[in-house]
Formats: sequence, structure tokens, C-alpha cells
Amino acid sequence: MTIDVSAERVIPFPPEQVAAYAMDWRHDRDWTQGIRRAELTREADEGGFGVGAEVKRTAHFLGRHIGYVLRVASYDFPRLLDMVAVAGPVPMQITYAFDPHADGTLARIRVRGGPGGVYRPAAPIMARHVRHNIGKDLRDLERRLTERTG
Repeated sequence: MTIDVSAERVIPFPPEQVAAYAMDWRHDRDWTQGIRRAELTREADEGGFGVGAEVKRTAHFLGRHIGYVLRVASYDFPRLLDMVAVAGPVPMQITYAFDPHADGTLARIRVRGGPGGVYRPAAPIMARHVRHNIGKDLRDLERRLTERTG
């Protein structure tokens, strides 16, 4: 994969609280950069949200509107959510991790994937943009949690 970027931030809330908000697809557009719409298009085999569930996102990225579908590949609440694109213009994998920390939760986002073929030369620009966005995502996640409890 041509892009592999990550960001982390200590958020002063317990992992269960951070993960409950961040892993709920209904909040995607509230804290994830560029997301205009998110909808659950397929439930997990056991129902609800979990492994096998699919979320369709519509985003604005680098001046373009794009749509893609993420399938939950791994779900271990409140520790891990791993999603893989099964439809969309760019192959990608997004991993959200939430671990206990002395000051709350160490929240991490990792994005792997990126352009192939003729778009490969744009990978460094895309990587910088994605790294910047996921850093803002974590900042906004903390801000949203603070607003909800304050």
C-alpha cells in the first residue's frame, strides 16, 4: 500500500466512553474530517454493528466528493475497530484503537492504502493530507466528548 499514516492523542475520558462515541457510525460526520454522510448499509451477521457490518460514507477530500463503503473486519469493543474499503475509488484500511492511559485513553487512528496506477505519484501529497486530517479527527473527537459531558 502506498500510504501508511497514523496519529494518536491522549483523550481525558475512559476507553469505554471514547470508543462508544467513536465506534458509532452515526457520529462519523461529527468528528471525522470531510465526512458529509454515513449510513449503515449492512448489519453484522449477528445483527447491529460488528464484524461484517458495512458503512457507506460520502466525503469531501482534496476538493472532490467521493463515496466509499467500509466493511468491519475486526471489532473488539472498546479496544479496536478495523475497517476495510470494499467499494470506492481508493483501496484503504482504517484502524481505530483505544487503550487505557493514566490520563484517560490513548486513541490512535491508522490509515493504510492509497492510489495505485497513474495516481501513485500523488501518494505523498495524499499521505500528508490524510495525516493532517486524522490528527484533526482526534482533536475533534476529544472536543465532542468534552461538549457532551460539559
